[in-house]
Amino acid sequence: MREKKSFISNEKQSIIKHLFNTIIMSCKTNSIKIVCLSVFGFCAGVLLTCVLITTRRPDTRNGVGGFDAASEAESKEGLENLLSEVENLPALTESTEASTEITYQTYRVKSGDMIGYIADAFDITQDTIISVNNIKQSRLIQPGQYLKIPSMPGIVYTVKKDGETPATIAEKYKVNAEKCAMANSLTLETALKVGASIYVPDAELDWATRQEINGDLFKRPLHARYRLSSYYGWRKSPFNAGKRTFHGGIDMAISSGTPIYPALEGKVTAVGYNATYGNYVIITHHSGYKTLYGHMKSTACKKGNFVYTNTVIGYVGSTGMSTGPHLHFTVYKNGKTINPLTVLN
Repeated sequence: MREKKSFISNEKQSIIKHLFNTIIMSCKTNSIKIVCLSVFGFCAGVLLTCVLITTRRPDTRNGVGGFDAASEAESKEGLENLLSEVENLPALTESTEASTEITYQTYRVKSGDMIGYIADAFDITQDTIISVNNIKQSRLIQPGQYLKIPSMPGIVYTVKKDGETPATIAEKYKVNAEKCAMANSLTLETALKVGASIYVPDAELDWATRQEINGDLFKRPLHARYRLSSYYGWRKSPFNAGKRTFHGGIDMAISSGTPIYPALEGKVTAVGYNATYGNYVIITHHSGYKTLYGHMKSTACKKGNFVYTNTVIGYVGSTGMSTGPHLHFTVYKNGKTINPLTVLN
């Protein structure tokens, strides 16, 4: 009797175990089915959404569009209605005022900046930055310095005589006269007074002015290696101990007999000798410039000669007040000396 009960008990356990395993497997199978059905449903939803969007959106690649009508073609009345709507619209005109209105922003110079790089960054010219900011020597801009940056290329022009107009100024620079007038809120024939300033869009500086400001106007008068033995400005006098004197040029020490060339083409206006400079030559150039070459061993040109930068005008020596072979080189601008190193290429 006990054995029979034990057998029945074991059989029940076996059946229960079998049912449990079946339920587990069924759950696993159903889970997989549920996951698969969910993924399938999501993909189907995405696909249906894409189809609906594509069918409802105009095909921009082929540039289609316009009026959709139920009939085959638009009626004459519909066309006339469209034309009347166009006639009632406000006229569209090209707005040149917006394009010629000048605005300014400021830029702070960073270490390593050059005017050319700054101009390129703001899509203007180097001449624009130089002119608007009244820069006399582009090599001397400093980090931390603020520059005015206009919204269009051009230069500032100072009226030279009474009666000049935007039209005549534009003609001088070969630029658009109307743009010039509008940029300054003037008419083409507005008479300007001497000393007035006007912005000339798209104008450029003349070659000599640009070269001067960039320090590229003059070439070096010695084509061989030399040493700067004395700079421009105040110095201890080499002839009077303890006395300071102003040196109006630079001294370029080099061996005697070295050829000397003009720093810029021009006309020889003086060839001579004096106690200070010894044998010297003076050349007159354009734009108010003159150059002096002193202490020559001998000269190789005559007054009235037109000379070029490859013309030999003399040879290095030590004549006049000199302590040894060198070239004294002076640059005059409108009769006053300037530092030659600011204009030498």
